[in-house]
Amino acid sequence: MRRNAQANRLARWLWASGLGLSASLAGGDVRAESLPLTLEGDAQRTELSVEIADDPAERNRGLMARDHLAADAGMLFVYPRSQSPQGAFWMYRTRIPLDIAFLDASGVIRAIRHMVPCPSERSADCPSYAAGVAFRAALEVNAGFFADHGIDVGDRIVSPPW
Repeated sequence: MRRNAQANRLARWLWASGLGLSASLAGGDVRAESLPLTLEGDAQRTELSVEIADDPAERNRGLMARDHLAADAGMLFVYPRSQSPQGAFWMYRTRIPLDIAFLDASGVIRAIRHMVPCPSERSADCPSYAAGVAFRAALEVNAGFFADHGIDVGDRIVSPPW
């Protein structure tokens, strides 16, 4: 019975992996669920559309292999619980420069980092960007977006979607 259960799990994993692989090989640009998001600072509100990455596969894929991100778009990485300050993001196979904001459970920005694309084909050659603060979510946007819109540490997401 146990061997049969293991075989069934393996078959399901292979089937699911094959679907993801076939989409990748076909050039499929798999996009996560998207929703509007509002960032609020002292002087203004900024609207953007974000893809939600709330499961391990979506968080691992992130914005890899994208050649473009709309000016008012981003990706929100949501975790089921607070992550360690040592939690880090990297730019392996990410082609566009990004800024990332690390948000606490209330949706308040606790840190912002600038991340540059890693041209190496070897993942080990790519730097990682540690949060430096505990975080529940992270918001990736085009490089310069936060500065261009006057968004800084202490600003927040209105009605965080978690």
